[in-house]
Parts: sequence; C-alpha cells; structure tokens
Amino acid sequence: MRIINLIVVHCSATRGDSTLSPEALDLMHRRRGFNGTGYHYYIRKDGTLYLTRPLERIGAHVKGFNAHSIGICYEGGLDCRGRPADTRTPAQRSTLRLLVGQLQERFPGCRVCGHRDLSPDLNGNGEIEPEEWIKQCPCFDVAKEFKEFGEFPAQTESTEEHRVTQQIKETERR
Repeated sequence: MRIINLIVVHCSATRGDSTLSPEALDLMHRRRGFNGTGYHYYIRKDGTLYLTRPLERIGAHVKGFNAHSIGICYEGGLDCRGRPADTRTPAQRSTLRLLVGQLQERFPGCRVCGHRDLSPDLNGNGEIEPEEWIKQCPCFDVAKEFKEFGEFPAQTESTEEHRVTQQIKETERR
C-alpha cells in the first residue's frame, strides 16, 4: 500500500437538479484522458458510497498531490443555476463524515482538505484565501467542517457508521 497523508474532498460540479451516475463520472474522466474515474470514492445524493478507484492506485484528482492522497467526490456542487454551492444532502454529509473518519483510522495523521485548499498561496501569507482559489471545489469549507473531528462511536449493526462500513466493504469487493 502506498503512503497516504492527505484526504481531498471534491464535488462533481454538477447541478443540484441533475444526477451523475458513477458510470457517467467514469466516462467523463475517460473523455478527459484519464484511465477511469480519478477519485477513489464517490458519494451519491442518497448517501450511497462507491469505490471508484482502488486505494492502491494513485488518483487523478488534484495535480501535484495525487501520489500520497485519497480523493473523495460528492455528487453535486452547483446550484440549479450552475453557481458553486454546497448542495450536499444530509445523507451525503453523513456518509462523508463517516468515510473520512474511517480513512483517518486506517491512515493516522492524514490531513483533510478541499480541492480549493490546495491552490497556490499567491500572496505568500501562509493562507489560501478565496481570491487565490483555482476553483471553488468542493464548495464548502472542509477544514472548518472537519476541524474538531473527534472519536467515533463503536460500530453496531444499528448505526449509520456500520451501514457506511458495509458499503465500503461491498464496493471494495466489486
């Protein structure tokens, strides 16, 4: 297994009133010259989690950071007019939170950030500010949301975490 020290959250940059299947995402990336979906995980609006690239394979989701990172993409990121917006559903928020927690348990010490947070610090002040973002993705403040990422409860068959864990296992078998 490769060394992982970064988890990068992305959005599919699709409108809130449309859908994008994992198959359509894969085709979109292949048309851009990638050898399949560049993200390792994809979260649909209903919270369903898909493993879209084996973790052992280097991703194609953020130039210069792919070798030691895992890419997670959620379906959405644009409002109905095509403007950047946090369009995550409660189910997507839950799945993302649980997935990041499980990945941090598997890869301790990982930093979690959004794609936009890896933009260059153009003014050299040590912060990536909105005017420096290359893109808006993932359309929410990942660092703020995951800042106080605490302990996770034990998994039981009745917990949401257990559901996500089972989804991860099922998608990894595919």
